[in-house]
Amino acid sequence: MSAQSPSYYTPEEYLALERAAEYKSEYLDGEIFAMSGASARHNVITLNIARRLGNELEERPCEIYVNDMRVRVATSGLYTYPDVAAVCGPREFADDQQDTLLNPTVIFEVLSPSTERYDRGQKFAHYWRLQALTDYVLVAQDQIRVEHFQRQGDGWFVTAFTALNATLQLPSLGTDLPMTAIYKNVEFPPPPPRQ
Repeated sequence: MSAQSPSYYTPEEYLALERAAEYKSEYLDGEIFAMSGASARHNVITLNIARRLGNELEERPCEIYVNDMRVRVATSGLYTYPDVAAVCGPREFADDQQDTLLNPTVIFEVLSPSTERYDRGQKFAHYWRLQALTDYVLVAQDQIRVEHFQRQGDGWFVTAFTALNATLQLPSLGTDLPMTAIYKNVEFPPPPPRQ
């Protein structure tokens, strides 16, 4: 019995397949990885963030992208889909299709049990190579918890928010994002029973 070797694709082959696909996939080092769907809470949180930022930045030269805007990390070769990406000022795209953003200013990822480890680790290690990226925000969907990683020089400073009366400040976008806005209409799972 022989094991079948995995297929490897060029970035151009990936983009051609992805643009015709019915579902989204990430790409790294010649491999294509299918992305799974999201829960109702995940979708509500994602739309809450995008709606609030869109309203706040409506009169500024900023764009907010949700789920379907692919981001390419040129220095590592990762193609991925952040939950929310914001860019202020001129937007840079990989080609004239304008479906692969190169210069997000802020990225939000809503954490899922299947992706949390990746979002915190390898994915963030790719994202921080984006020179334009100033803020990376991880948002829990099973509790009130937002972690804000803000670029400071060559490093990242993290602040965690765990109360609904807190407010995430995003100076790079010139706006704030209250926890009440992020978690509006979110029903959390009941806490596990005490032993």
